[in-house]
This record gives sequence, C-alpha cells and structure tokens, in this order.
Amino acid sequence: MARLLLDFISTVSVRLPDDVLEHLTRISKVEEPGFAGLVYEAMFRNIEVASQRRIPLCQDTGVLEFFIEVGDGFPYTADLLEAIPEAVVRATEAGFLRPNVVDPTTGRNTGNNVGPNLPWVDLRIVRGVDHANVFLYLAGGGSSRPGSARVLDPAQGLEGVVRYVLEDIAEYGPPACPPLAVGVGIGPTAEIAAVLSKRALLRPLGSKNPDPKIALLEEELVKAVNTLGIGPQGLSGKVTALAVHVEYAGRHPATVAVGVSTSCWAMRRGHLRIEKDLSARVLSHGGVKLG
Repeated sequence: MARLLLDFISTVSVRLPDDVLEHLTRISKVEEPGFAGLVYEAMFRNIEVASQRRIPLCQDTGVLEFFIEVGDGFPYTADLLEAIPEAVVRATEAGFLRPNVVDPTTGRNTGNNVGPNLPWVDLRIVRGVDHANVFLYLAGGGSSRPGSARVLDPAQGLEGVVRYVLEDIAEYGPPACPPLAVGVGIGPTAEIAAVLSKRALLRPLGSKNPDPKIALLEEELVKAVNTLGIGPQGLSGKVTALAVHVEYAGRHPATVAVGVSTSCWAMRRGHLRIEKDLSARVLSHGGVKLG
C-alpha cells in the first residue's frame, strides 16, 4: 500500500492534473501579448522540464492533505491510513517532496513532512461501496496565504459572501501565484466553511455545483474575480481565476460563515481509486502507471 501511495504522491508532485493543464492552455490564449505571455511561456516550460526530469513542479511542495472516501465494503481502510505517513516519508527521502512541516511549538522542521496532525487526513465512509477514493492536495505556502474563514452577520446574505471573497482575493491573491483556483465554503461556522472551501478545490475545474442557485453564484464569482485584473503572477491580465467552486452546508439562523481556499496555477491535486483487490488507477492524470 505504501508503494502505491508513493507512486501517487510523486505523480501529483511532478505532473498537473489533466483538467488543470487543459484550463491553463485555454486561458493562456486569451491573454494579451506582453508580461502575461511571458509568464505563460515560463509556466509551460516549467511543466515540460518537471515532466522530463521527473522533478517537482514547484520548489514548494506544500503540506499534504488527504481527503479519503472509503466504502464500507473496502477491506483495507486501516492499512491505507497506516501507509500514508510511511509513503510521505519515502516521497520526501526520494526528493518528490521538500521537508515543509515545522513544529509550531519549537519552530523546528521535522525533516520528513510528518508532524503533529500532518499529513492531514479527512475520512468519510460511504455505504454500499467496496473501493476507496483518495484525493490528495499539496497545499503550498504561497497559495494558502489567501485562505481565511469568517462568520458574517446573516443579514449580509450571499452578497456578503461575494464581497468577502472579492476583498480576500484582491488583498492576498496577487502574490499567491495566479491564475488561482478559488474554493468557497458556506456554512454555519468558520471551521465548516473552511473545510468545505478546500473540498471545493478537489472538484474538476469548471464543474458546476448541482444546486442551480449555487452554480449561478459560482458563475457570478468567477466573473467578479476576473474583473480584478490581477492576471498571471499578479502582473495584470484578463484571467485571475481558473475557476471558482462553491460547496455549502445548512447554516444557523444567526450566522452565515464563509471560507476561502486558493490554489496557485500549479494546482497539484490528484484522485486515486483503489479497488478491493488492491488494483488501482489515477483518475486525475491520464496515462499514469502505478508500481
């Protein structure tokens, strides 16, 4: 199991998911010549070199967050959870991850990307399923800077949510290596909204929330964020956000909480499907062979 996860981690560190690469390719063609064109040229050269040399896309390989959905018929849940830190250590030793985990009480780097409550694991059980879906997100330091959550007065409603997102991206988005993917969470408390905002980033870029009203909010938000004109690497341009995804929960009558999570242009996330016979495939990256 650890070897399987090691291959998965290395893939996510080295290669962009197919949907992210497609979006970057498409939006690079709508920007004006000048700085934006130079930035995209450097991005695609970066992608090419990382793939050819099998080295990380970015020197900041982030901290690792695993969002796992296991079926109640999947027999290896405990083995999967046990293998995660081992695979992270091995990926760090192999050079696919930079040691990024610092103990907040001592200020010391643990040296292997394992520390208090890291790698982070969010686990859900799904009834009637006999496989596991493992979603991995590499949360870089720069792209995590705009991350925030706040409880608003319910009178502010969705207008308050939109205003909060725009103010957050306007202030912290330029140095976070745009174009950004923006995840927005709405719920009753700050921590619920924050988790939902990160889960929103796991969706394929451009996918729509099944709730028509929330899907419309996503469209309004991506248009509004792109009017900021921040552009690639904050040097101005037509596209600041690759996409804006919204996930939500029911809220309390007295609160409306909003969370924001962002990814830089090098959106390193992956989706691994593990079957009960331990066969596996990476659904986010075409052509990947494991093992």
